[in-house]
Amino acid sequence: MRLSSNVNIKNRRATFDYLILDRYTAGIQLYGTEIKSIRESKASLNETYCQFVGNELYVKQMHIAEYRFGSYQNHEVRRDRKLLLTRKELRKLQRQTQESGKTIIPLRLFINEKGFAKMEIALCQGKHSYDKRQALRERDLAREMMD
Repeated sequence: MRLSSNVNIKNRRATFDYLILDRYTAGIQLYGTEIKSIRESKASLNETYCQFVGNELYVKQMHIAEYRFGSYQNHEVRRDRKLLLTRKELRKLQRQTQESGKTIIPLRLFINEKGFAKMEIALCQGKHSYDKRQALRERDLAREMMD
């Protein structure tokens, strides 16, 4: 029996900057020292994005800190990491990102019940500045109603 993991690294900025259209859960291809650092919650999704290279989807600019016990075999901190999705999902995402204004943003990184690192990604559309101001107003109103 495996204990549930408490690793849940979120991209808090994503829901503020983007309108989320569709969500997917993808596997992520990692080296041994990378998964050990993720299990210690030493990763960040700030300023990350996903991009197609050929017919494969990669997450760019994801920071995973070096593993403290890793020797010369330690990983590169900000390398491109391949996301694992089905061909059908990849084709659908590639078709939709070719439309104007749509991008793929990582929302959270977590470890599932089997012990594998998974990433929740979303097909998003950028918000305008007036949409962001509206979101701030709604959040402030909700906070005032709670008091």
